Amino acid sequence: MRHLTYLAVLAACLIGALWVEPVLHVNVLRRWRRLVVTLAVVVLIFGGWDVAAIAAGHWRYDPAQILGVRLLGQLPLEELLFFLIVPFASILGFEAVRAVRGAAARAGDETPAAGRIDDPAARSRPQRRS
Repeated sequence: MRHLTYLAVLAACLIGALWVEPVLHVNVLRRWRRLVVTLAVVVLIFGGWDVAAIAAGHWRYDPAQILGVRLLGQLPLEELLFFLIVPFASILGFEAVRAVRGAAARAGDETPAAGRIDDPAARSRPQRRS
């Protein structure tokens, strides 16, 4: 069972964060293209870094704690999953905080609510003095 340790930690991270999508309606999965691009960047940069570190002998993984499935450049499957699950959980957490604090979860493709302070049209309107 020790070979499942890394997977168990990753599963706990995913389970611990995934509930915010349906409960808080953060809509991360609805914007799946943005999520895919973000995760691809993480995988390419940090996956490449790990592959280089493994090849140079600077980095290794305890074979007793992983499944033993190795990908390109001797990268363990669990490490690839790490580069997908941890950023995904972080994005969910970030959007959950924004949802709880009342900030609109916008990143350029959603329309701001009229009259909100972050609505560009609202900034150009004169403010009424009381």
